[in-house]
Amino acid sequence: MKGLVQRVSEASVEVDGREISRIGSGILLFLGVEQGDGLNEAKELCRKVLTYRIFPDEAGRMNRSVLDTGGALLVVPQFTLAADTSSGTRPGFSLAAGPDVANEMCAGFIALSRAEMGEERVKEGHFGADMKVSLVNDGPATFMLSSRKR
Repeated sequence: MKGLVQRVSEASVEVDGREISRIGSGILLFLGVEQGDGLNEAKELCRKVLTYRIFPDEAGRMNRSVLDTGGALLVVPQFTLAADTSSGTRPGFSLAAGPDVANEMCAGFIALSRAEMGEERVKEGHFGADMKVSLVNDGPATFMLSSRKR
């Protein structure tokens, strides 16, 4: 499981011209599910995302997590994060989990996040939809996290 983490001052998701989710300060997470990912990978990535220290402390150093700051989390499923880009000029998606498994793993990740942060602080995109994602990247600060040791 992969997560592209962006520290944001705000972010939102639109589907069919209608806003379905919005957060203020926090993390926008693009979530990719790979073949073989399961509950253990979801738990590990959730732990990393929620405790990753990317927010400034009083001295301006990245030393606080989204849990520490009381910020929000917006999770956007993104199967393209599982793309194989190792050859050619077109991505392959043989490494991505199938839609049913990926949807289940995304839902599991969101449930784990809500259990840690509370229902009101975790928002989500719509799995499989053509989403329009807007954000104000704070920093900019963007990090790729993975549940697997590579």
